[in-house]
Amino acid sequence: MTSPKFNRTAVQVEAAQARISPHVATASVEKVTLESAHGRTLAETIHAPHPYPFFRRSGMDGYAIVSSDTTHASSDQQIWLRVVDEIPCGYTSSALITPGTTARIMTGAQVPEGADAVVMLEMTESREQDGEQWIALKRHIQPNANITPIGLEVQEGQLLLEAGTIIQAGEQSVLATFGVADVPVFRRPKVAIFATGTELLEVHEPLQPGRIRNSNSHMLRSLVVEAGGEPVMYGSIADDVDTARAKLAEAVEHNDIVVTTGGVSVGDYDIMGDLVREGNMEMLFNKVTMRPGSVTTAAVVSGKLLFALSGNPGACFVGFGLFVRPTIRMMQKDARPYLEEWTATLDQEYTKVNNFTRFVRGRTEIRNGRVYAKPAASRVDESSVMITIKDSDCLIIIPPDKKGIAAGEQVRILKLPSGQVR
Repeated sequence: MTSPKFNRTAVQVEAAQARISPHVATASVEKVTLESAHGRTLAETIHAPHPYPFFRRSGMDGYAIVSSDTTHASSDQQIWLRVVDEIPCGYTSSALITPGTTARIMTGAQVPEGADAVVMLEMTESREQDGEQWIALKRHIQPNANITPIGLEVQEGQLLLEAGTIIQAGEQSVLATFGVADVPVFRRPKVAIFATGTELLEVHEPLQPGRIRNSNSHMLRSLVVEAGGEPVMYGSIADDVDTARAKLAEAVEHNDIVVTTGGVSVGDYDIMGDLVREGNMEMLFNKVTMRPGSVTTAAVVSGKLLFALSGNPGACFVGFGLFVRPTIRMMQKDARPYLEEWTATLDQEYTKVNNFTRFVRGRTEIRNGRVYAKPAASRVDESSVMITIKDSDCLIIIPPDKKGIAAGEQVRILKLPSGQVR
């Protein structure tokens, strides 16, 4: 029991996160085409190079008029205006609209000079006389009616998108509107992933007695992609410290972050627990006051972060969400790198207690305007359980000082990203 494996000082989750952040290096910047920018993280703040709309825009199909022409218009007194032009979308008119004249205009087209209102087509009558087209109005039209003014949505110089923003559909629309064809984004951090354990089989291999397939690496791969990183798969290795040391050296040389799964507990074959205590590493922590995943470990190797996560799927999943994902997001200047915290109503009682904070996989549901969180069934709420990961969209926080929580009580939850970054 004198082995350093057993002499671990546990730190709170927040303290562990704080130990990581000073070692996070900002990713370099590259430019990508707008078509390939979806899901990437913006590296530069974008301001509007021009107002939007850039010109006065018609809000409907109708006629551009001088509104004062209609001051005395009524059902008893029609006002006739001569049509001097027709303006489809994408065209501008050289005609100046003066009192007594009008121009046919389509939705979205630029309003001609002199006009200060657009009247909808359905409010007019038309006739042709001596080869000229005329329209009649029977009511007064207010100035600026049905005209979208310059800069209604965005003024020139206005902040559009901040660095650290994840580019999705709305951001794509903004970038396209303002002509940003080559988008400055952070390079995706390269994240090396490998698993330790003599018991591990590759996915394509048939089952064998006492062995399991390497599912954690593939789970981590998806999580890295969702977080905005570039996963680099290094497979699995047997429980051998020399092999792990060589694999780690290779991964550190060619990647920005290294994430391992397995080998961090206190067993005779938990090789990552031994490796991080070697003199060439700066260990940040090797025990966290959390369940699952208390043996989650982080270290700095050659200036790069190493995360040694539990081999238990549930613990590996939680450790990634609390420590690895925020690191990937911080490398890309995300202003909110950590999982978003909500308050929810516990949908069913949770009776399991522990001296560490529990992060219980659960599912949220909104009913009658309230957020409910339902924990995974207690019989499968174990760190070694894999199957509930796919059904979870949050982590329910169970404080250590609780003797169980009754249904209907308020709890804090960490909202998990749903198939995409953030």
